[in-house]
Amino acid sequence: MLRSSFGKLVVALAIVGSVAWSAAQGTLIIAQGTDAVTLDPHNSTDSPTATVLSHIYETLYDLTPDGEIVPLLATGAEMSADGLTWTVTLREDVVFHNGAPLTAEVVKGSMERFIDPDLAHTFAFLLNRVEEIVVVDDYTVEFQLSSTFAPFLAHLTHNSTAIVHPDVVAEFGEDFSENPVGTGPFSLGEWMRGERLDLVRFEDYWGDKPGIEGVRFLTVPEDTTRMALVETGEAHVAVRVPPQDVARIDANPDVTVQNVSGLRTIYIYFNHQMEPFDDVRVRQALNYAVDKEEIAEFVFGGAVRPSDAPIAPAIFGYAPVGPYAFDPERARELLAEAGYADGLTIELWSPTGRYPQDIQVAQAIQGQLAAVGVTAEITSIDWAAYLVATAQPAEETYVPMALLGWGTVTGDADYGLYALFHSSQAPNPNRAFYSNATVDALLDQARTSPDVALRQQLYADAQQLIWDDAPWLFLYSESQVVAVRDNVDGFIIHPTERFLATDTSIR
Repeated sequence: MLRSSFGKLVVALAIVGSVAWSAAQGTLIIAQGTDAVTLDPHNSTDSPTATVLSHIYETLYDLTPDGEIVPLLATGAEMSADGLTWTVTLREDVVFHNGAPLTAEVVKGSMERFIDPDLAHTFAFLLNRVEEIVVVDDYTVEFQLSSTFAPFLAHLTHNSTAIVHPDVVAEFGEDFSENPVGTGPFSLGEWMRGERLDLVRFEDYWGDKPGIEGVRFLTVPEDTTRMALVETGEAHVAVRVPPQDVARIDANPDVTVQNVSGLRTIYIYFNHQMEPFDDVRVRQALNYAVDKEEIAEFVFGGAVRPSDAPIAPAIFGYAPVGPYAFDPERARELLAEAGYADGLTIELWSPTGRYPQDIQVAQAIQGQLAAVGVTAEITSIDWAAYLVATAQPAEETYVPMALLGWGTVTGDADYGLYALFHSSQAPNPNRAFYSNATVDALLDQARTSPDVALRQQLYADAQQLIWDDAPWLFLYSESQVVAVRDNVDGFIIHPTERFLATDTSIR
């Protein structure tokens, strides 16, 4: 039976059934569309990588599937009266995969590596208010901040802040990204890039031991192959079920299709460093020219939600400020005002090997833009190369507009708005090179204010300005459509787009 959930952060799903699976002997097999890019959590930027890393590494705090921030490697945290110091206490029973203990000194070294400006980690902005990290004792560490910072604990749940051991980083050097040593319930077994990645249960894990011996992530970009694997039982889980396959797969007595709302927004950014996207009229025109409702229905079978804001509804701080109605006539008027009454040719980038519907979305947009005199020529390259191409600095940028997505995995608008729209974050992840001084000021104030109601208002004001500036072609927020064999218990489809096997067992 197909189960659906939209509009709110959803709970984890324990998938139950009655069919015994005869292969793998305790190894859960997950068919993903793409391989992990790196096994260094501080350098990870995509959800398939985050899924793998969440089994190997752990963060100080965790975001539960129902949106609660809870301690993980930490046991608690206290904020000083002036809001400038957070004192975090650690679990005393944690060891890394190499047997080394988790200590405050290790946490200090890991966090200092994460925020080191010379290393330029993509998500270092998450903790850019941290001025100093102080070891109080073996299991207590202080984070001293430059200003009050409302989303501090939320940001400690982000997988890129996971704790690595500084000695292991030093030991492996440039090869650290292929030799992970974490505190998580699984350790790396074997990684055959582009084919499979095997994890094995860590027997000295501090928490409840996993009910399976290991996890195998298969890299299967082709939709039909991925679906066939779960239907035949060669995989237990297949992610991103194509809309046209949902009914057939869900009718299989041994498989259930789950539809879980997520925190990801899909968009096409406009590069403000390049003509014609330095003109707001062109950016707005393309938003009016694209029928998002039609794309949601005919590409996704209604399983996505057309955007009415830069972030998804389940995120703290979300405010509905749109949508851009489908209005081809208004699009033509704006293009004419901008000097393109006779038409316009643009280059639209879309990745391969990421999501199965990427190219379909790009082609649908291509057709709709043609109706208003805009010729969109599609460029498509492999996902890993795509990330590099779209993150070039201002003096080298060459991608005019590109399809991307962003999951606000902390559940807080700061991560969804500051990262993508604050001018300081260009070119990565603010690939649009969007800059608005008023938006910057609103986002800066919202980061530092302890007043929840004020933060909500500040984010609403910022989103309205962003919407009017149209730095993106706003598209839709996603749900996760995943096929799971019915003999799998406790598999978690997390709203942050991670698929977690820690509590899984196979019958």
